[in-house]
Amino acid sequence: MVGEMAVELKLLGAAIVVGLVQLLWAAAAARAHQGDLKWAAGPRDTPMPLGGVAARLERAFWNFAETFPFFAAAVLACAFAGKLGTDLTVWGSGLYVAARALYAPLYASGIPTIRTLVWLAAMAGLVMVLVALFR
Repeated sequence: MVGEMAVELKLLGAAIVVGLVQLLWAAAAARAHQGDLKWAAGPRDTPMPLGGVAARLERAFWNFAETFPFFAAAVLACAFAGKLGTDLTVWGSGLYVAARALYAPLYASGIPTIRTLVWLAAMAGLVMVLVALFR
C-alpha cells in the first residue's frame, strides 16, 4: 500500500498518547488531592504540595517527560536515515511504549522493584532504537 506509515512512527504516536494520559491523570489526581479549585485557577503563588498517589503520578509523568524526547528523536532520526523497519527499531519502539504505559500505574500503586524493572525495559527499548541508528 502506498503511503503506509511505519510501525515505529505509529508507536511514536502511541507514546504521545501515553504521555497525554499520564499528564491528565496526574493533573486530575493533583486537583483531587489539593481540593482547592480557586487555588488551581489562580496564579499559584503559594505552593500547595502533593502527597500520596498524586505526588507519585506527578513524578511518573515527569519521568516520562525526561525520556520521551530522546525516544522521539531516536525514532525520527531513524526515519530520516531510512533505518526504520528493522527488528531493533520495531521491537525497541514497542518495548519503550509498552513499558512506559505500565510505568505510571506501577508507580501510582507504590510498587517499587517491578516499577524499576519496567523503567529499565523502557530504556532498553530506547537503546535498541539508537543501536539501529548507528548500524
